[in-house]
Amino acid sequence: MDVIKKTFGVFGEQEVDSYTLRNDAGMQVTFMTYGGTIMEMLTPDKKGKLENVVLGFDTLEEYIQHVYYYGALVGRVAGRIGQASYVSNGKKVELCPNEDGNHLHGGKKGFDKVIWTVDDISVGGDEVSVRLSYLSRDGEEGYPGNVKVDVTYTLTNENAFAITYGAEPDRDTPINMTSHSYFNLSGDYKEEILSHRLHIPADHVLELSEGKIPTGAWIPTEGTAFDFHGDRAISDRMELGQEEGYDHAFCLNEGQQPMSLVHEDSGRVMTVETDQKAVILYTGNDLGGHELSGGVQVRKHLGLCLETQGYPDAVNHLHFPTVMVKKGEVYKASTTYSFHVLREQE
Repeated sequence: MDVIKKTFGVFGEQEVDSYTLRNDAGMQVTFMTYGGTIMEMLTPDKKGKLENVVLGFDTLEEYIQHVYYYGALVGRVAGRIGQASYVSNGKKVELCPNEDGNHLHGGKKGFDKVIWTVDDISVGGDEVSVRLSYLSRDGEEGYPGNVKVDVTYTLTNENAFAITYGAEPDRDTPINMTSHSYFNLSGDYKEEILSHRLHIPADHVLELSEGKIPTGAWIPTEGTAFDFHGDRAISDRMELGQEEGYDHAFCLNEGQQPMSLVHEDSGRVMTVETDQKAVILYTGNDLGGHELSGGVQVRKHLGLCLETQGYPDAVNHLHFPTVMVKKGEVYKASTTYSFHVLREQE
């Protein structure tokens, strides 16, 4: 196992480095310090061929230019906050509006657009890890308080890739982080994700307004386009009335089984385990108009995100599980993506 560091580019006056985590089985995960962005994830198919299963670009300039958060760390708060504001301790807090008057994914300059510092690299035993950190200062994008943030990427010899998040604020502030990788298990973007089979253990999905802001109500998933309890093809669910695709918050059941994503032709299976209460399924409905790595033309539904996090807009719905972190408290979250290949009986 090892970690390979390279210079990837320059952002302003700051150097941007890439780091490749590699295990003994050959799996590789490459990220860069700009946005903590996961750029490439090489996993084997049923014939042992290593291919990339996340969408990304060849150059730093392309990541900076495009706005779809490819592989980036998202924060302070992932998802949308209605009217870019909330009330805390009786006072209205105004955040940076960056989508139709709402606040999305941390604002105009969220965690996805800053340079993260690599604090520690650990290689040993059956895993390799890199810890990143960032100081989000008081007033950044409107958020109160300074927040010390750290994120650790860990790759094991069992082909499991874990992301652990930590944050400590010096004032009460909302924190709700996620990773925004677009997955496509066909390998090297050979086809859209519509034939992928998806399992999400969620009995409810959040109802959304026309602006994709939660109304505060829950919708049962059983028998609807949002029912992914079984091993369902994404296209099959969309035929039930979600033709354009998904950009919805699924409320994960307590003590749930892992989520899973399966691509039969390649044999790849990804399971997702998290301690978070929700996952945003986004099926790349708006993708298009540029090229990805290798010169592949991006198109609608070429990748999907499984953004594990707290409920979006929780700061404006007191009956939602809170994402507020008080001064002196420590925010922690973790998600693990594990890869294997189908056996014949599967």
